[in-house]
Amino acid sequence: MKQKKLIPSMDWIIKDTDKLLREKSTEVVLPLNQQEQEIVDRMVCYIDSSYDTKAKKYDVVPGIAVAAIQMGLKKKIIYANFEDENGINVKCLLANPKIIGYSPMCAFVKSGEGCLSDTAKHDGHVLRRNRIIVEAIDMLDDNKVKKITFEGMSAICMQHEIDHLNGVLYYDHIKQENPFIDNSNNLYIEY
Repeated sequence: MKQKKLIPSMDWIIKDTDKLLREKSTEVVLPLNQQEQEIVDRMVCYIDSSYDTKAKKYDVVPGIAVAAIQMGLKKKIIYANFEDENGINVKCLLANPKIIGYSPMCAFVKSGEGCLSDTAKHDGHVLRRNRIIVEAIDMLDDNKVKKITFEGMSAICMQHEIDHLNGVLYYDHIKQENPFIDNSNNLYIEY
C-alpha cells in the first residue's frame, strides 16, 4: 500500500499556552504503534520541510528540531535535522534520550533561542552546556541504543528538545533580572 504524502502544517504544533507542554513525557516502547508512527512521520515531515527551505512554500514556521509532545504525543521522542554552525548536518531521530554527561563549559545562542510552540517573543539568553553526551535509541539506525556526543549548536538544540520531554520551555531558563548574558567565560553561537 502506497503511503500518502504528508504536507506540513502549523496545525500540527501545540502552542505553549497548552498545559500539555508542561507535562513530562513517558518512555516509548519500540516498535511504535500506528498512532505513534503517524506522529513521528509528521515530526520528520515538518522539520525536513524546514531544512529543505520549503517552509515558505507550505506557510509554516521554520524549525530545526521538534519533540513528540509538541505534536500531542507524550512520548520521549525527538527529531532534528539542520546544519550546525560548522556546516555539519545534524540529523537524528532519538527515542528515550537522556543526558549522561556534559562539559563544564557553557554556551548560548547569541540571537536567543526560539521554539515552534512559542506564542510570544521571549528576549534573553539561555545558558546551556557546550558539549553533552546523550544516551538514546537511534531510530534512524536499527533502533540501537547509542551514546552520542553533541557540541555547540547541536548540544544546545538537544538540551532544548530534552527539556520539552520534561515539561520545561526554553524561556524558563532566561533570568528575568539579567536576561542577556555578558559573561565572557561562556561561548556564544552565531546561528
